Amino acid sequence: MINKKMISILLTAGMVVSLAGCGGDSKKSKDGGDNKQESANVNKEGMPIVDDPVTLTVLTTRWGNMGDSFEDNAFLKKLEKDSNVTIKWEVQSLNDWGEQKGILLSGGELPDVIIGNKTFGDSDIIGNLDMFLPLDDLIHDYMPNYKKAMEEFPELRKISTFPDGKLYSLAKNLPQRPMSRNQPIINKKWLDNLGLKEPSTIDELTEVLRAFKEQDANGNGDPNDEIPISGSGDVNMDFMNPFGITDLSGYKLIMTGDSSFEYYPTSENYKEGIKWLHSLYEGGIIDPEAYTQDETMLSGKEQDPDVSRVGMTYAWTPDARYGKWSPEYEAIPPIKGPDGKAYTEGDPDGVYSITRNEAIITTACKNPEAAARWLDEFYTGEASIQNFWGPIGEVIEKHDDGTYTLNDPPEGTSADAWYWEKSLRDFGPKYISREFESKIKLSPDSGDGLKMELTKMADDTVVKPFPGVIFSPEADEERATLITDIDKFVQNKRAEWVTDGGIDKEWDDYVEQLNTMGLEKLLKIYQVALEEYQEK
Repeated sequence: MINKKMISILLTAGMVVSLAGCGGDSKKSKDGGDNKQESANVNKEGMPIVDDPVTLTVLTTRWGNMGDSFEDNAFLKKLEKDSNVTIKWEVQSLNDWGEQKGILLSGGELPDVIIGNKTFGDSDIIGNLDMFLPLDDLIHDYMPNYKKAMEEFPELRKISTFPDGKLYSLAKNLPQRPMSRNQPIINKKWLDNLGLKEPSTIDELTEVLRAFKEQDANGNGDPNDEIPISGSGDVNMDFMNPFGITDLSGYKLIMTGDSSFEYYPTSENYKEGIKWLHSLYEGGIIDPEAYTQDETMLSGKEQDPDVSRVGMTYAWTPDARYGKWSPEYEAIPPIKGPDGKAYTEGDPDGVYSITRNEAIITTACKNPEAAARWLDEFYTGEASIQNFWGPIGEVIEKHDDGTYTLNDPPEGTSADAWYWEKSLRDFGPKYISREFESKIKLSPDSGDGLKMELTKMADDTVVKPFPGVIFSPEADEERATLITDIDKFVQNKRAEWVTDGGIDKEWDDYVEQLNTMGLEKLLKIYQVALEEYQEK
């Protein structure tokens, strides 16, 4: 385990490396001058950022094969020209990033800047403090926009403060975020074909799904090609929402009070939800390939060019899943569970609106001041909206009254896909003040505007998630060891119980096994982290 003495050593090492690589007298820059001269090249305000040209390598990750189209964002191009800072982008797919990240952390050549909280997480940073610069002084001296943002919105500092009290990464705050993440999306045309109303309770949903399976819901004459529910490696856990199972944070924890929580895989509600899913699987309602197919295979079924085949899922918006068949689908209010209540995964403060680890400066960076100034330019209102949706004049229209609206996406693509193509989207540094947010006018008919409308059906059912805590190095190391086996065991047993049944008979042994595997230790780690977070 990493003790406090080791943390001190790592931090000292990080300071030594940063001095040597970014401003110390002992290390020469590539052009032969010392790095103090490189620092003197940086202007603390205005443009250009540097008098003499500087190149920074910036690593980021993208979903799937989204590629690097965002690099053509007009804001990024203008910033590069005005700042005298050239960016050499390194874009990695999240599909194989795990392996690539391991290589990088084990001795690979670090970039100057790392962008996106999916690129490097808490454990990556805590376990490798000697690779990342503390940013506190750089923020104070070179980042007036971010400094102002933290003053206006203290949560940015709170969520990004590591156990040693330092800031190793920059946070973001996104505009116009819905309270709910995914909502039930159902094929309305199938409902109409069968003369059914949209379901509102778990019993009604069961009957609708059974009808989808048995009554040629898509109307093509083949009663066997409908798939009411499918999945990729698992059944979408949002189907457990009616049983009170929500988990935006991914810790498998449900808040039961301001400082208390429940581990839902050992709860009675979880057990009842699994029994319900088993009844669906036994009735042929859940795709038998749900546990064996990957996301590509699932997408092939959802977007089958010949016929709509999948009846229901939980998703951001219909157009985010079903391609040409999207007009057939609609979002419906959350399904009420056995207790007569509905529960939705989300965040009353806005889904993923505030996250840390959106930008990191590494100890390999020879121009940390220039990097800090460059990153600071992302923390203005206009910069942030262009790096969330796309360039002004293409994706965004700026009006004479100081307001902004979003254009409709090109035919054949969804608004969400268009935003990802034209911007860094969810990833990277951004800050939208409440005042600036009031200037953004979204259309209720597509994209984020549509999501903001849809979420109104679910807002009063959103369950407050476990907060974004940061674990100490010792706790993080122990947690990582524990969850590797515990999470695998929980997932395997869930798949077994959904497909084969037997949860009542095996439940007590299952809970006992989890305790044997260290569940109580794991929950204690979460409790301590929660208390420390609340004390900040």
